[in-house]
Amino acid sequence: MDTELLVATLVFIIPMCFTPGPNNVLCAAHGSQHGLRGTLPLITGMAIGWSSLGLFVGAATVFIEENESFFSLLTYVGAAYIAYLAYKIATAKPITDEEQSSERLGVITGIVLQVVNGKAWIHFLVLMTAFGSLFGAGFEGKVALVLLNLLFGLPAVTCWAAFGTLLRRAFSNPSSARNLNRAMGLSLFAVAVWIVLSH
Repeated sequence: MDTELLVATLVFIIPMCFTPGPNNVLCAAHGSQHGLRGTLPLITGMAIGWSSLGLFVGAATVFIEENESFFSLLTYVGAAYIAYLAYKIATAKPITDEEQSSERLGVITGIVLQVVNGKAWIHFLVLMTAFGSLFGAGFEGKVALVLLNLLFGLPAVTCWAAFGTLLRRAFSNPSSARNLNRAMGLSLFAVAVWIVLSH
């Protein structure tokens, strides 16, 4: 294994996993409403969807690079879906423990979000084209790269969900909880706008 390439790969992966993006901001927002435990199904879906997307991009990098219109359409669909989630969070009423089970986002949402997550597509496209030879040629090398990525991606979304949980404790009364929902929704909407503008 090329040590310099490994270091360069980690320098790419770690900031991409921990900086604000659709997954991280949604986990913080969801964690602020439902707590870390209530966000675990969403995180599980994100891990499944994220890894599946990585494997798909690894296998189809050439096709994606040659079909930019497909990628552009996906970017706008993703931004629209993220804006929708932002609206749902911003307008959510403060919820009680009894209401949480029916209001939580689950595994399916986590998976679907990856399909329309422009940042995830860019992340894996760059990862597979620039660092794809880290573990050798062939699909097995791409699988190992996806697993390395998951090693940092899971702690990242979990940290953001835990951060949201801490915010929930600080904003425990209904009025401050409403303001927190609006702030989290606005943050997620800003991510959607950023995806469109940076495209």
